[in-house]
Amino acid sequence: MAVETPPPARGKPSMLVEAAPRAETVLVQRRVRVKGEGGLGWLFSAPAFIGLLVFVAIPIVLTAWVSLRDWSGLVSPFNTEYIGFENYRELLFEDGVRRTDFALSIRNNFYYVLFVVPMQTILAFVLAVILNNKFLKGKGFFRTAYYFPSITSSIAVTLIFVFLFQTQGAINAILPFPTINWLNNANGLFHIVLGAFGVDQAPAFLAENEFMGVTFWQWIAGPSVAMFAIILLVTWTTTGTFMLIFLAGLQSIPESVEEAAKVDGASTLQTFWHITIPLMRPTIYFVVTIGLIATWQVFDQIYATNFGGPQKTTMTPAFLIYFQSFRNSEAALAGAIAILLLLVIMLFTFIQRRAIKSSGPG
Repeated sequence: MAVETPPPARGKPSMLVEAAPRAETVLVQRRVRVKGEGGLGWLFSAPAFIGLLVFVAIPIVLTAWVSLRDWSGLVSPFNTEYIGFENYRELLFEDGVRRTDFALSIRNNFYYVLFVVPMQTILAFVLAVILNNKFLKGKGFFRTAYYFPSITSSIAVTLIFVFLFQTQGAINAILPFPTINWLNNANGLFHIVLGAFGVDQAPAFLAENEFMGVTFWQWIAGPSVAMFAIILLVTWTTTGTFMLIFLAGLQSIPESVEEAAKVDGASTLQTFWHITIPLMRPTIYFVVTIGLIATWQVFDQIYATNFGGPQKTTMTPAFLIYFQSFRNSEAALAGAIAILLLLVIMLFTFIQRRAIKSSGPG
């Protein structure tokens, strides 16, 4: 008995014909949706983009422009004379007070960065690890207590530290050493250490040779005692902010990763060194970068503590910008210092980035 093939379903060809326009309609709708999402993305990012343009990009361009003119800051910069790179020449190549002051400010700030960035990063990381302990009681109190100095007025905190570091202040009262003149001592820490080993005078080679008007012996002086007091102040005030950033990074690490390491027989120290730190590398890079940029722009603590003294050992480029612009009416010279400071920050940020990348993946 022969089996009959069923006739083709009615309307099937028409359904196939209708499917093509529908697919095109869906594709068009998706394209419109993607374009709409792109427009919304630009709309939501516009405030940040406009803020960067108005408050960062345009001021940098204008600063570079006025640094090429003879502008005192008291008249319109459009009515001033174009002098080219004269201000840069005075800061970098011409013998005089301006070049020496700029060199001293770079030296002071370099030692400030050299001490503050490692100290605040390590201390913040240690505190974050401690506060990340699930068995620690009173976490909220400790997080608030450590973060509180970061949200307090820097000028107010600095004035309190000025009283603490006075000759008859609380710091000297609790230290077992002889009384230290913290805020008026211009001696460099490295010179003090060398003096303890009998090196009281500069060797001839270091005393007779100089760079940018500063002798080699002065370049290796290290931070002055007054600058070291400011370093302690800034480390205390900034550690809380970086502690919270590290704490957020630690809490983003899945517990299953550490549990797997423990199952494999890793000790707590091994887990911390081989699991926690590698996973925290992006956070560490972020904290070090932010700290590096911020420390090269220190101003308010310098202004409120010693106004650049004693003997210009706490003078920084940011303070020198203020001093040249508002005290000496040399706004164009201050603009040149600002551009050179920008280049210094970019250089050290690039070096720090290469150093972290070369130390391993992350």
